[in-house]
Amino acid sequence: MSSLDLGPPTEPLVLTPPAAVVEVTQQQAAAAVPLPAPRQTELQQRAGTFADELAALDFRSPEFTQKVASITGMGEQDMRAAATAANRMLDRPAAALGKGGGDAQTRVAGTLADLRVKITELDPKRADLTGVKKVLKWLPGGSRIDRYFARYQSAQTQLDAIIRALASGQDELRKDNAAIETEKANLWASMGRLGEYNELATALDAALTEKAAALEAIGRTEDAATLTSDAVFAIRQRRQDIMTQMAVSVQGYLALDLIRKNNLELIKGVDRSQTTTVAALRIAVIVSQALSTQKLVLDQINALNDVTSQLIEATSQQLRTQGAAIHENAASATVDVDRLQAAFDNVFATMDAVDTFRAQAVESMAQTVHALEGQIQRAQPYLERARRNEGGG
Repeated sequence: MSSLDLGPPTEPLVLTPPAAVVEVTQQQAAAAVPLPAPRQTELQQRAGTFADELAALDFRSPEFTQKVASITGMGEQDMRAAATAANRMLDRPAAALGKGGGDAQTRVAGTLADLRVKITELDPKRADLTGVKKVLKWLPGGSRIDRYFARYQSAQTQLDAIIRALASGQDELRKDNAAIETEKANLWASMGRLGEYNELATALDAALTEKAAALEAIGRTEDAATLTSDAVFAIRQRRQDIMTQMAVSVQGYLALDLIRKNNLELIKGVDRSQTTTVAALRIAVIVSQALSTQKLVLDQINALNDVTSQLIEATSQQLRTQGAAIHENAASATVDVDRLQAAFDNVFATMDAVDTFRAQAVESMAQTVHALEGQIQRAQPYLERARRNEGGG
């Protein structure tokens, strides 16, 4: 494989919540903070010295009482410090579970939920961008695409606010983890010192029990009973307190680690939301817009093809009808023969009527001419007399 080969694709990002913190017993708490062997030997020697000094005292003296009282106060300061840290940090899981409601985990989780709701609302698949309402498609904003992108633009401000809130919450989670690491270090140091006190108390218990048995063996029964009831009882009671505090501290330490892991998972979730989720939404919007535009263009092309096909079909139908009529007209006579014959008959009838009229008119005109000649002759003497009168006058 080449050094430049990146190999197979990496596994997808999976956010896995850590397991819940289990209850820690006193024995598990004591074993959780082991001590080095040299330190154990040193503490056992100190316990033996303390037991020898205590056994050498008069069991009824004030010195014996003060020595036993020192057992009761053993590790008191470290127990208080560990208890304070443990109690303070054990409050965090309760807040993380929603009881507090104001911690960074709760705010980030709520913001992620808001982002999911907004992404779901803006999912292009839910908008059905391919359809257009017939009644409203000619009005501004009537198409589903216009309405969807208007809603997307109005939601962009909310998306930006959610992304900013996620970034702010992520910073708070990182600050919380830094504080948790400091608290864990302090708690671990306290648990280490409590472990030493537990080892010392265990060694004292064994040494004092051995001293009481030795006193019982030599007949000092009353002293053995006093040592057991006062010193052994006190050391075992203190040892029980120390182990209980260690169990609480270990529980708090594990709770801190659980919170830290939860914060890390939330930080990864925020990174994924800021990059993958928002980018996927924008890509989906762009692709849906492009596909919807392509669908509109394709619909227009199909509509144009349908209109063109209809025009071609209508033209061919008209050509078929008109062409047949043209050929039929070309094959037939230009003028109807029957009508042409009737026209000739009318002409001939008219000519016959004219000839008959003329023949009859000749006779009538001859009579008229004869009558006019007779009248002219009758009027001739009158005309001559009139002219003579005109000449004599």
